[in-house]
Amino acid sequence: MTAWRPVAARAASLLLRYPDVSVLAAVPTIAAALDGLPPAVAAPLRRVADHRASTDPGRLAAEYVELFDFRRRCCLHLTYYTCGDTRRRGEALVLFAGGYKAAGLELVDGELPDYLPAVLDLAAASDDHGWRLLRENRIGLDLLSGALDGSVYRHAIEAVRAMLPPAQPGDLAAAVRLARTGPPVEQVGLEPFGLVDTTGGRR
Repeated sequence: MTAWRPVAARAASLLLRYPDVSVLAAVPTIAAALDGLPPAVAAPLRRVADHRASTDPGRLAAEYVELFDFRRRCCLHLTYYTCGDTRRRGEALVLFAGGYKAAGLELVDGELPDYLPAVLDLAAASDDHGWRLLRENRIGLDLLSGALDGSVYRHAIEAVRAMLPPAQPGDLAAAVRLARTGPPVEQVGLEPFGLVDTTGGRR
């Protein structure tokens, strides 16, 4: 594991989370930690950290909700881009959940296991599993970056992409197709894939 990558993954995770009091309290620590990262990763993350440090918390919250909760194209759940709301997504979520289990981790806060900040936390803790899931879902990151054009949060996605191998021609072609057609649609329930806490008891 490259020494700086866990720090970068954790910083990106926090900067992509909802800006509540505890997350905003971590911004000065994040800003200080960025000094030890490669410029290609540190610079875009610093843009987000500076924005959060200089913007009214109420405005940050409203901006975040408008962007990530009300715009499906800006979804932070990676399997949405390739699977949509179909049965295939349930299968993909099982694979994500298996990555946490294999790393000896359990998830909290009721998010699905493909939630990007959670996957970044996994990457910070487990080089084998977290980064593998990010690499395998590069298409979702590419599409999310395009959807966030004009938003400061695009810089956080660009930092994550900078930590991954370059996209392959097949990835680029698939991203173009999905950008044109959108993800598949087939409504199914996803309740079985809620996250669990670190004590092993469901919340």
